[in-house]
Amino acid sequence: MFTRSTVRLALATATAASLTGGLLALCVGAAHAATPAKYFDDFNGDGYRDFAAAGYGQFTVTYGTATGPGTTSKTFTQATAGIPGTAGDAGGYADAFGEDVAAADLNRDGYADLAVSDFTEKVDGKVSAGAVTIVWGSKSGLTGTGALRLKITASSHRGFGKQIEAGDFNGDGKADLAVADGIEGIRIYRGGFSKTGTTGSVTKHFPNSLLQPERLVAGKVTKDGATDLFLLGQGYRDDKFTSEAWFLRGGSTIKPGTVTVYNSTGWGTPSGVVADFNKDGYGDLAVGDAAYNKYAGSVVVWRGGSTGPTTKYRITQSTSGVATAAAKDEGFGRAVSAGDTNGDGYPDLAVGVPWETVGSVENAGGVHVLRGGKSGITGTNSQWFTRATAGVPGSPTDFGTLGHLVRIRDIDRDGDRDLLVSPDWYGPSVLLPGTGSAITGTGAQELDVVASFPQ
Repeated sequence: MFTRSTVRLALATATAASLTGGLLALCVGAAHAATPAKYFDDFNGDGYRDFAAAGYGQFTVTYGTATGPGTTSKTFTQATAGIPGTAGDAGGYADAFGEDVAAADLNRDGYADLAVSDFTEKVDGKVSAGAVTIVWGSKSGLTGTGALRLKITASSHRGFGKQIEAGDFNGDGKADLAVADGIEGIRIYRGGFSKTGTTGSVTKHFPNSLLQPERLVAGKVTKDGATDLFLLGQGYRDDKFTSEAWFLRGGSTIKPGTVTVYNSTGWGTPSGVVADFNKDGYGDLAVGDAAYNKYAGSVVVWRGGSTGPTTKYRITQSTSGVATAAAKDEGFGRAVSAGDTNGDGYPDLAVGVPWETVGSVENAGGVHVLRGGKSGITGTNSQWFTRATAGVPGSPTDFGTLGHLVRIRDIDRDGDRDLLVSPDWYGPSVLLPGTGSAITGTGAQELDVVASFPQ
């Protein structure tokens, strides 16, 4: 069963494990004598982070400036010159081109590149074989010229590219790509990459139990320097569908762990992010489990350790300090994002609740900001924002679904992390500014950038 999903990653911080899996450092050290890429998502090499938003049958890149997202943007589809494949229906399946994206300077030329998934693509006559396309960066930004597909033998209904993630999974300093199939496991394409093809080896990894991939989450959990990987998905145990997580430890040899059940009574499309919420030096995994307790929702946090994830705890809207009350069908955890929003050095967690009732308005939605600290994520001093919050543009509407997508990043480049909240995949989004000590509704504005870009 194919379902829509996109990978959502955490903003890198000096004290947190970053979901970019070390790609900021990889890009800084990229071998380009003239203009080495400063960020893993600086596609035109101008020193500013760009915004490549995933979407249905397309992705849109908005180029960054000294003050945040600029006015220059471009939408790519399979009708764009140089992009392989055919836009539109894919042998009976909806066009999935652009539903997940991963950014890194794959060919180490100083310009970030973008890997683009298309798990329903018909390849060599094989329906829903799936494909992943690399779109190269350049001085003028992303271009379809020379776009390259990862090599794999086409197989019907494999769904290659269901999820993709970038990171230095073997710790050799080069960016790699992890690709999940729709029905099988994970392939890791090791760097290097070039415009004529991949030169590194490809390894295959399969879980020790039935697990249908729904989301990949990459980040540094251990202290060995390599990027680690989680596969979140749907399991089946004792005649019931379950929600499960599989950890793969990065290194010169990838070490698959066991599959862990985190919701034994249901499943849905999870969200995930890695950050060191308690500042113990190990990356923690926060999984948005929106299907928990009849879709009231929750967030499950696995503490990181020297060999991988250890103990876990669960947060809901019934947790002390968390605003509002848990109720079925609200979807707490539909989207998550991490970053230090109050300047205390601990990453915080933004949690979207898109189907929350606001006043008497159903499915209006909202977003929590939960604080990190010595004990991890708690409800203490948390914040809650909806369109009824002072300063936030608009007003709550039926099925407004604010909080469907969330991103923490210094969007406006004033040095403080902001919170971007989207109601859907089309925008506009709401930008909640950061003050350095908190997120605020004061000065909030609508922004035509969807919060579905890599972090």
